[in-house]
Amino acid sequence: MAPISEKIGYGFGDMSSSMFWKVFSYYLPFFYSNVFGLSLVDAGVLVLVTRIWDAVSDPMMGIIADRTQTRWGKYRPYLLWVAPLFSIAGILLFTTPDWSYGAKLIYAYVTYILMMTIYTAINVPYGAMLGVMTDDSQEKTVFSSFRMFFAYGGSFVALAAWEPLVNFFKTGGGSTSLAWQHAMMVIAAACFVLFLLTFALTRERLKTVSTVSIGKDFRSLLSNRPWWLLIAAALCFNLFCTVRGATVAYYFADIIGFDARLHLPSFGEGLGVGFLFYAGLFLSVGEVSNMVGVACTVPLARRLGKKSLFMAVNAVLLVLSVAFFFIPVSPTGFWLMLLFQVLISILTGMMSPLVWSMYADVSDYAELRYKTASTGLIFSSSSMAQKFGGAIGGAAVLWLLSACGYIPRTDEQLAAQALITQPESALLCLRYLMSFIPATVALIAILTCHFYPLTAERMTDISRQLKEARP
Repeated sequence: MAPISEKIGYGFGDMSSSMFWKVFSYYLPFFYSNVFGLSLVDAGVLVLVTRIWDAVSDPMMGIIADRTQTRWGKYRPYLLWVAPLFSIAGILLFTTPDWSYGAKLIYAYVTYILMMTIYTAINVPYGAMLGVMTDDSQEKTVFSSFRMFFAYGGSFVALAAWEPLVNFFKTGGGSTSLAWQHAMMVIAAACFVLFLLTFALTRERLKTVSTVSIGKDFRSLLSNRPWWLLIAAALCFNLFCTVRGATVAYYFADIIGFDARLHLPSFGEGLGVGFLFYAGLFLSVGEVSNMVGVACTVPLARRLGKKSLFMAVNAVLLVLSVAFFFIPVSPTGFWLMLLFQVLISILTGMMSPLVWSMYADVSDYAELRYKTASTGLIFSSSSMAQKFGGAIGGAAVLWLLSACGYIPRTDEQLAAQALITQPESALLCLRYLMSFIPATVALIAILTCHFYPLTAERMTDISRQLKEARP
């Protein structure tokens, strides 16, 4: 059994990745349309094209990592090599040059593609490490839970700090675009340190060697039925999270408002205490709730099995998402929204380590059936599903808002937190994006996972056979 320090160290890696990923997923569409100055349609195409490239590049990186051999292992050295580039690319992504519209659009494509390529180069090997740190299926779930616990912790820090950081750097009349850039510099520095700690604290224990051709690796992958089903289910999960997350900034700006407050009840003659109800608070509370969900994953997965837990969680997500539509925009409704965010986030917190652990099971299944050590290729497919979900979800939010007549704010209006009268169609679209659309995605995930064949009993047998076959 691996020491607790190694599990914490492994968690630091996704803490770093998630700090970037959540800011990208939740604030980048808003940044492009309201700070950088792109139209909603151009921003939607940009998000879709770059995320598709990012997803396609994942298997390439998986193949490269599978065939890397160093004294530090196959996957771990990439944490050291790529970490500085990762931080620099994030800063460039949130930089707004004072150029013409066309030149800025080209800059946005170049920096976004660069960022996603570098993200792949560090995140695919990091994810694949789970397959070579231990050969125990339950221990993989533990590692995965540590990973996601720290991931959500990092997301909480980034999301809770983002708007205060932006406001801090705007103090004294600074421009909004520079404030966003400087806020990313702070996040990028933290991410760099975290990846170095992951490299220092982790080890690769299993020695796997790919002895077949790249073509055979791909043919084996494409004929791997559990892989296809898990890809579809994971894509749905990430689509669910991205659609809701990318909508929140718009939802608060145009439905909740900039000055909404959560009021605590008063006692006696005293005045009730209130505090600002803003997007960062809503999202960061969700990240803390995600961490609670992660803590529940291991015992529930052992009791119910990974497949059954996956389906049950999505069923409850479906119900809660539909119910969210009917919450009123009122002081009482704000508390209900926060409660629903807590419940939904606990459930999505269970999903993340569950999915990563299921990918490790798919990797073991592939090694036994196809006699190929393609751990990196298989784990890269999980990142691919995540990015396809992000690409489709992020672009869909922007395109739907554009089709429904949403009116973006100018930089000056955003700085002044100006209220804009949006058409009723745009407001209804925002409400659907937080409710019925994610509910439909959860339903598709349930139907897909129903056919997933790697049950707990099946994985026990696969693990036994692999122990006998491995040297």
